Amino acid sequence: RILLLTAHPDDECFFFAPTILALRRGVSQPEVYSLCLSTGNAEGLGDKRRAELDRSLDVLGVDSDKRWVVDHPLLQDNITMRWDPSVIADVLTPFVVDNNITMILTFDTQGISSHPNHYSLPFGASYLARTLSSTRSRTENALRVLGLLTIPVVPKYFGILAVPLARARIILSWLIPRVLSPSTAIFTSGFREYSIGSRAIRDHDSQMVWFRYLYMLFSSYLWVNEWVEI
Repeated sequence: RILLLTAHPDDECFFFAPTILALRRGVSQPEVYSLCLSTGNAEGLGDKRRAELDRSLDVLGVDSDKRWVVDHPLLQDNITMRWDPSVIADVLTPFVVDNNITMILTFDTQGISSHPNHYSLPFGASYLARTLSSTRSRTENALRVLGLLTIPVVPKYFGILAVPLARARIILSWLIPRVLSPSTAIFTSGFREYSIGSRAIRDHDSQMVWFRYLYMLFSSYLWVNEWVEI
């Protein structure tokens, strides 16, 4: 059971669409849950953005009874505020425990765009994982936390070229393991998955200013997700 942990409505499609779609089409088809820790209310559009998130998750295939949005006073959308890991862990706990979550997928410690709300999440998730490891029995699965790898600015906008480059990297990591250590996992999208991810983005119509269209054209994150253990 996998929980996608995001900071704001639209994170799920701007950054994580290749992973969600790959998990949904995979042979094992793990149960995928989504938890967004704010309504994205920085501009007073929280209710609208919550509804947009629902439409986006419908497109991406996350079941309506496996998605939640939190509106916590200490976890508000704020580009200058880093969220407290202990608060994140406290909010996370009932969702993880009650649904027997075994893996959390979230941002890495650079947060892709250096947004402090983004890079707060892996610290909160890791805080919870450490807490649970001290209370769970040895027969219970340990909670794993994976972070979406932040890539440098130039390759971040390679667009579709990110796919052959990622596949070449996988092959090289097999051939030269001492030179290139493989990531925990890499998911790539084809044209069909890219189209679905783009449709999910367009459901966030309150966020569709001009540079979002450029992002859709050139962002590598709509084509490739590379994961590392936190």
